[in-house]
Amino acid sequence: MEQKRRGFFQKFLDRIERVGNKLPHPITLFAILAVLVIVISAIVSSTGLSVEHPGDGSEVTVNNLLDKEGIRYLFGSMVDNFIGFAPLGVVLATMLGIGVAERSGLISAALRGFVMSVPNFLITGGLVFAGIMSSVASDAGYVVLPPLGALIFAALGRHPLAGLAAAFAGVSAGFSANLFLSGTDVMLAEITTDAASIISPEYAETMNVAMNYWFIIVSVFLLTFVGWFVTDKIVEPRLGEYKGEYREDVTGLEKIEVKGLIWAGISLLVSLIGFSLLVLLPDAPLRADDGDIIQSPFMSSLVPIIMILFFIPGLVYGIVTKEIKSDKDVANQLSDTMASMGMFIVLAFTAGQFVAYFKETELGLVLGVYGAEFLQEANFTGIPLIIGFILVVGFINLFIGSASAKWAMLAPVFVPILMELGYSPEMTQMAYRIADSSTNIITPLMTYFAIIIAFAQKYDKNMGIGTLISVMFPYSMAYLVIWTLMLIVWMLTGIELGPGSPIWYNP
Repeated sequence: MEQKRRGFFQKFLDRIERVGNKLPHPITLFAILAVLVIVISAIVSSTGLSVEHPGDGSEVTVNNLLDKEGIRYLFGSMVDNFIGFAPLGVVLATMLGIGVAERSGLISAALRGFVMSVPNFLITGGLVFAGIMSSVASDAGYVVLPPLGALIFAALGRHPLAGLAAAFAGVSAGFSANLFLSGTDVMLAEITTDAASIISPEYAETMNVAMNYWFIIVSVFLLTFVGWFVTDKIVEPRLGEYKGEYREDVTGLEKIEVKGLIWAGISLLVSLIGFSLLVLLPDAPLRADDGDIIQSPFMSSLVPIIMILFFIPGLVYGIVTKEIKSDKDVANQLSDTMASMGMFIVLAFTAGQFVAYFKETELGLVLGVYGAEFLQEANFTGIPLIIGFILVVGFINLFIGSASAKWAMLAPVFVPILMELGYSPEMTQMAYRIADSSTNIITPLMTYFAIIIAFAQKYDKNMGIGTLISVMFPYSMAYLVIWTLMLIVWMLTGIELGPGSPIWYNP
């Protein structure tokens, strides 16, 4: 019976891999979607379909992108659509700071230093926590923590794959939780704000990149304990005793790295004090004229603030450790960072066309109105609707791994629909983040999945896609269920998801 179950599961995973591999690259997919929007706009426009604008009550019809004015728009707006793609500028700016911190070695040293300093009985929780926190540095955690977790567990006489799994769960399944704002918050918030403007440009202007901040802070501690429990009580006992021969001593930080971390920490503290003075003092320049902090220049300046808070400590660490010897080294690190963003920049071109066309045609507004009416008539609202949305996104994530690409496709559709049903864009984004993160570790199409398998094969030469997914499956389901329950409880309490970010949308 066990063999049959494993056989069915393996076939299921193989089918996911085959279907996912047949999907076009996200760049191509957005180009196809853009063309579909153009064609659909012409078809729907010819029917004379119209809806009442939920904001001002005016009649809204679909704009035809294949008539004279539409064709002029297609050619005249192409460059602006690319430059105006919401996440493009903010992501590139944020990555300038993160890139220096990563390439100078600061992020790797900080992660290793934290894990190595944790007492043995806290090492599992420490690995999961470090993995969750690593999302502040984008994808660096995927490369540093899983192999480090395996090494530490092996050195302690524990199964190295359990250490790898704990770190991988934190890095990937907990990607949307953090004690700090990161590039992920910036990127997703820009897409969400753009989608919200379809229904209410006025409401979109009040949104900020910290829209999920309170929720993701609490999530860090919840997911750490969940990952800790799953590792010690489910995954490691199932793996059993490690009988492999691969062993490697775990070495601590070198003196120069410790010195670099100390000075980087001091520079970070000084930077934080400096920014605090710009916000907290009476009549401070980053405070609103009426003294408010939530709706203020401070909240609209979070992107450059995040960039600087990474750049300065990264620069100081690099200078202390001699990784940065001149301004040319800094320039090269910044250039390398931008070079690594090449795929994202190309994606931004095709995604920008799709998003702009979707907005120009008013298809998002029309779909939002009709979609909301359909769900209301089907009585599919409230908590079941949020759970259904999370499950749908989690399933889609098995085939499309990129969080930004997926949200750029889904946000223009689901944000307006859920706004029509009374849910804020901030709420929809948080539900999306839960689903997207939780199933990252069980999709073979996730960018770093193959790398994790390569790390694991050091300890188990027979490790393959199905085996790794079977190891990570308990984390995925535990995170999906517990995190969703947390969101439901949060909904029932009515607590804001972040600064000035309500759960409900009241036009």
